[in-house]
Amino acid sequence: MAGNSFGTILKLTTFGESHGEALGGILEGCPAGLELDLQAIQRDLDRRRPGQSAIVTQRKEADQVQFYSGIFEGKTTGTPIGFLIPNTNQKSRDYTHIKETYRPSHADYVYDQKYGFRDYRGGGRSSARETVSRVVAGAIAKQLLGNVEIQAYVSQVGSIKLQKPYEDLDLSKTESNPVRCPDPEMAAEMEAYIKQVRKQGDTVGGVISCVVSNVPAGLGEPVFDKLHARLALAMLSINAVKGFEYGSGFDGVQMLGSDHNDAFNPDGSTRSNFSGGIQGGISNGMDIYFNVAFKPVATLLQQYDTIDREGKVVQLQGKGRHDPCVVPRAVPIVEAMAALVLADFKLLSRLSKL
Repeated sequence: MAGNSFGTILKLTTFGESHGEALGGILEGCPAGLELDLQAIQRDLDRRRPGQSAIVTQRKEADQVQFYSGIFEGKTTGTPIGFLIPNTNQKSRDYTHIKETYRPSHADYVYDQKYGFRDYRGGGRSSARETVSRVVAGAIAKQLLGNVEIQAYVSQVGSIKLQKPYEDLDLSKTESNPVRCPDPEMAAEMEAYIKQVRKQGDTVGGVISCVVSNVPAGLGEPVFDKLHARLALAMLSINAVKGFEYGSGFDGVQMLGSDHNDAFNPDGSTRSNFSGGIQGGISNGMDIYFNVAFKPVATLLQQYDTIDREGKVVQLQGKGRHDPCVVPRAVPIVEAMAALVLADFKLLSRLSKL
């Protein structure tokens, strides 16, 4: 199956299924001699881990990463970094009722059409559990980026939306609550709403915003490999993502060019940042900021109509352990994919100058 690798020089290939023995990845292209903080990698995994609060799936997984190659005495060797994350709490019987049935808005139907066969246990390869490997690789990429800071946070759940720009938020409070919203009052409101939706057997979507600071100017490639285009590819590859916007985004269409242009300061910085830190597809040294929209989780713990493999209309009700809202656990995934993009471009930039 194609489509399992991401990156050009820093290249991640992932493997594994939601209910298989393990998930894992191979990260190629990481330079030798990078001293890794393995605890920092595990901390990011813990932020994504299921069962961490009352508003996420109660599947209990330790998600302890095991490294098998590419690291010696705490430093990267320059060879491929191979790693595994064992699955320890699979309950495949929760999915026997969908063996011959397609769940609406899942990948069940399209996988069957493409391959003529599918792993119905938790969605198999299409499960969001695949992203655990991205978080490991992204945590390594963060360390490769040095002082570049990547901070994602939940800015919207359903219609409950933060109105403050990121400059007016204390992003250090993001991890202080299970929603991962840096505004404590809004976080409490979001949490209460997610719990209410869960009691109804329903789900709700949301938005994750991300700010990347201390980015050097010059990252990105012309024409087809623009920095924002690669960020869009990275974010849209995450399960349940329905939209991506950076800088002024869709709000920019309401502005005049005279207001939207980012005037220069003498040092090359800009007085405003409607460009979102990217101009001509290349970073300009200002903060990169973007929003990622996630749909409501497709599995509902209530009855609904669907079809089976023969096209017959049948009744279905979701079973098992599922997130009522995916955005709290997706924050480290967004950060990981942003880090992989930027680290790859950092390595590519070395080829642009003598």
